Amino acid sequence: MTFHERARFPMGFRCASRNVGLKPEARDLTLFASEVDAVAAAVFTRNQFPGAPIVLARETLKGGVLRAIIANSKVSNVATGARGVENARRMAAAAAAELGTDAGKVLVSSTGVIGVQLPVEKIEVGVRGMSADLQDNPLVGAEGIMTTDTHPKALSLSVGSATITWVAKGSGMIEPNMATMLAYIFTDAAFDAATLDRLLRDAVAVSFNMLSVDTDTSTSDTCAILANGLAGRVDEAAFRDALIAGCVRMTEILARDGEGAQHLLRVTVKDAATADDARVVAKSLVNSPLIKTMVHGADPNVGRILMAIGKCTDARMNTSATNAWVNGYQVVGGGERLEFDDAVVRAALTVEVVDLEVSLGVGNASTRAYGCDLTKGYIDENAAYYSS
Repeated sequence: MTFHERARFPMGFRCASRNVGLKPEARDLTLFASEVDAVAAAVFTRNQFPGAPIVLARETLKGGVLRAIIANSKVSNVATGARGVENARRMAAAAAAELGTDAGKVLVSSTGVIGVQLPVEKIEVGVRGMSADLQDNPLVGAEGIMTTDTHPKALSLSVGSATITWVAKGSGMIEPNMATMLAYIFTDAAFDAATLDRLLRDAVAVSFNMLSVDTDTSTSDTCAILANGLAGRVDEAAFRDALIAGCVRMTEILARDGEGAQHLLRVTVKDAATADDARVVAKSLVNSPLIKTMVHGADPNVGRILMAIGKCTDARMNTSATNAWVNGYQVVGGGERLEFDDAVVRAALTVEVVDLEVSLGVGNASTRAYGCDLTKGYIDENAAYYSS
């Protein structure tokens, strides 16, 4: 798949973002809009303390149609009770009034600090006039939803006559149990709601749901896709392949931008008895603090790899046929540490992308998980997040 050199929106989609006073200076409110109603599907966090926007969004998506997304950063509107839900409704109504649509066709998202009431009056005032700012660069919209991200994130890809564009944010509190922090996908291809929902879930299963920065499932996770149909129908199989490719690439971008991260960590588990077994082992490796610090310190510690595999007591494996590789260098063979050039493997761990590969020796299933190393920067970022 060849991504566009610069991200651009599909036909009929535009965005705007501005500072409305939630942050001291940076953009903190984004509006994404379609010229026409778009078929929509979404998946949300399974955290049992979902934010007020998630409560409202689950209701909104029952209609299967969206015209816009309004999203703010700095305050997540989580743990805010009935008042928080009412504020989310007020956000939707304000965006709908600005765009001349129905509030039931506006998806609301919020990201930031938990347990603080949303200053919705600032959003209601700030969204006025944003329709005049709508333009074609998705990175502008990405800026307004950033929290601890170090850069805005957007991708585009063509499929036949249609375009798919991804806009996302996420840096910490990422161990999705559905999708990722906030990820919005826009396309001008035409699909019915049931097909779009199935395609989204297929893509999420092998991408965002295999992403982990810190094992923590956010209360605000949202992944939504809007298809306005302006480019007409495209080949479903080709669209599915492109959708998966873009979701995987965005997953890698999110993992690399994990808080304090210096390395993208990819873990491939193969020869597993089932896909579930492969996922369990891959997540065990990518989530292990000892594996993360091994990568950060470029320390080829085989014991940590075997520990993270072996602690998956419910996953079937042939310990005498388990093999492992670090960036192509085999370090485990038949369940035992192999003799290898320590300096060579150590050097292999210093590159930006570190690939760990494991064979469980019992079947044909495989999967890949995505994460990052653990650094002092992660601690610095999160030690005073609420207070900053």
